[in-house]
Amino acid sequence: MYENAQRMRFEELRSIAFGDISGVYAQVGTQLANPARIIKMINSTDVDITVSFDGVTDHDILTTNATGFVYDIGTNKSLSAPFFLDIGSSIYVKGTPTSGSVYVVVIYASSN
Repeated sequence: MYENAQRMRFEELRSIAFGDISGVYAQVGTQLANPARIIKMINSTDVDITVSFDGVTDHDILTTNATGFVYDIGTNKSLSAPFFLDIGSSIYVKGTPTSGSVYVVVIYASSN
């Protein structure tokens, strides 16, 4: 094993279908079970989707038709001061799609 090595682990895929997305923020899947280092979001709906990390404030946007983005939260962190999205955090989306889904992939680090 490498000294100070951490393994990449994935939480279960989160998704929300178009019928559960409206003009009011809806939580995508469950709260984070681990401190997230990387979050990947994909929008396969037919409209732009607004993203929030508190369920109230507009923080980002996923544009239409299978576009996505990656939050590489762990980049440029130090071992003494890790940078991550905390356990228990949720990801919320809103919009008015008529087809498709929004997907969230969460990657975290584990020493075992």
